[in-house]
Amino acid sequence: MKATYRAVQAGRPGVLERVERDIPSPATGEVLLNVEACGICGADAADIENARLTPAQPRVPGHEVVGRIAALGPGVPSMWKIGQRVGVGRLGGHCNACGQCRQGLFNLCADQPIVGSTCDGGYAEMMLARATGLVAIPDELDAHEAAPILCAGLATFNALKKCGAEAGELVAVLGIGGLGHMALQYARNMGFRVAAIGRSQDIADDALELGAHAYIDAGREAAADALKALGGAQAIISTVTDSAAVSAALPGLAPRGRMVLLGVGKDPLSVAPGFLVGGERAVLGSLTGSPHENEKALNFSLLAGVRPRIETMPLAQAPEAYARLKSGRAKFRMVLTMAI
Repeated sequence: MKATYRAVQAGRPGVLERVERDIPSPATGEVLLNVEACGICGADAADIENARLTPAQPRVPGHEVVGRIAALGPGVPSMWKIGQRVGVGRLGGHCNACGQCRQGLFNLCADQPIVGSTCDGGYAEMMLARATGLVAIPDELDAHEAAPILCAGLATFNALKKCGAEAGELVAVLGIGGLGHMALQYARNMGFRVAAIGRSQDIADDALELGAHAYIDAGREAAADALKALGGAQAIISTVTDSAAVSAALPGLAPRGRMVLLGVGKDPLSVAPGFLVGGERAVLGSLTGSPHENEKALNFSLLAGVRPRIETMPLAQAPEAYARLKSGRAKFRMVLTMAI
């Protein structure tokens, strides 16, 4: 067995570098993975551009990881086996001891690593992972297709489950990128009437092909007015970080409608309290999900034929793949392979 593995790490803000690292041994409750594929998420930017990064404490990004178990640490449950195909998402494994875990709210665990941020992630041939964060990957899913479902897929799948809309009602997806293109497919297959909201006509054909019944170009018309013309949205799933765009779309909610936030913007939202109170509308956040929910998202993807649209690049080209995602040219998700 090799003594080292290849990885791409951020040792300075905004700089990715290729390195060789010593292969670690998993600690109690951990497994060591041979990584097969790792998606590049928009959230990786916060980890890679982190102003606190230093060469003394570099971080391997990546939290859409699919691989096989190479080694088991002490105390890992017997359900996990050497060679088993598993995945790891943004949430790196709940503690099973905090107040949230005791209520079964594992995605809200107060003591879990954030993969690629507070622990090393999957821009590497190998990585350590908590067993409580492992997700079983169906054999029918290719590793490169499964990887983005572990974050972009799960986040949008769970947001739609929380949105309160019923089959046949209008659900709008704000932002048609890595998350939005998954949300359109899930929403269509869940039986909703789907409106896609983008910022130009360039994406209109893709949005309709992905499942939208209607496309709204927010660069040409007010998104809220367009939603009202369609009868008002029972839910809006926001995947964008532009708080002004979210605020502008809010008036398109029907009475008792919900705005579900996935994108984390830096600026506050602008909404009149009377609009919320008078129509019993709500704004809520949704934080990915637990490993069990992740397996549900994977299985639904199989049943409904939902797949991410991806571009693949080898691990050695991780800086170029990350730059392509940041440029907005990727359609719609970049995935790293471990090919040399």
